[in-house]
Amino acid sequence: MNNVFQSRNKARTTVYHLRDVTRDRASEGVTFRLRVPSLQIAQGEKIALIGESGCGKSTLLDMLAFISQPSDIASFRFRPEQDKDAIDITRLWKKRQMNRLSELRKRHIGYVMQTGGLLPYLSVRENIALSRSVLGLGKDDTVESLAHELGIARHLDKLPETLSVGERQRVAIGRALSHQPSIVIADEPTASVDPFAAEKIMSLFIGLAEERNITVVVASHAWRHIKRLGLRRLAHHTHRSKDGRTTETVVNG
Repeated sequence: MNNVFQSRNKARTTVYHLRDVTRDRASEGVTFRLRVPSLQIAQGEKIALIGESGCGKSTLLDMLAFISQPSDIASFRFRPEQDKDAIDITRLWKKRQMNRLSELRKRHIGYVMQTGGLLPYLSVRENIALSRSVLGLGKDDTVESLAHELGIARHLDKLPETLSVGERQRVAIGRALSHQPSIVIADEPTASVDPFAAEKIMSLFIGLAEERNITVVVASHAWRHIKRLGLRRLAHHTHRSKDGRTTETVVNG
């Protein structure tokens, strides 16, 4: 009984814990503010941030991936490994420890861009293996196995330009998963494909992450097929100041 309890307790490890985190961005006299009063994401959770362009989805993802520095932070803790203590991201930002943040991102986070972001001069095989190569991981059957599961094994020696948009997104998903990260962040990963293909790709992506107990945070404007896959939707609302100079999105979850 104790072992069962410990196993469940481990499954609830909090990967992200944010409190009163803000990111301001100004352009041509207009300020956009993303404010996160409270956000907790547990290991293995599948999270969705749904909204139209400009509501702050990408800004939140970039903060979670340590790409964009928050303007103000009360608390930002990150625990990618269950058997290790949480990392104080607030301290790393304040001390400008960019190399440490970069290392955390490379080792523990996979990122799927809206356009795939594949390197055009590398083959599909090399693109999928890229995250492993950056970390100096040894060669094994990971790339071939992922390609098979993603239905792109026959394309391994081709260049990205010879693939369809949907196939390129599958390669991008494979690259994000190949170094066995704790978290995969996906920014509108199926926005460029038709709804039928989008649902198929997203289902495949979530299934692969589920098998590996990988935490997923995905931004999308399409709630229908995201809801069908059982992702937890983050609550958010956007409002504009009376003078029109400040737009603020508040995210909680």
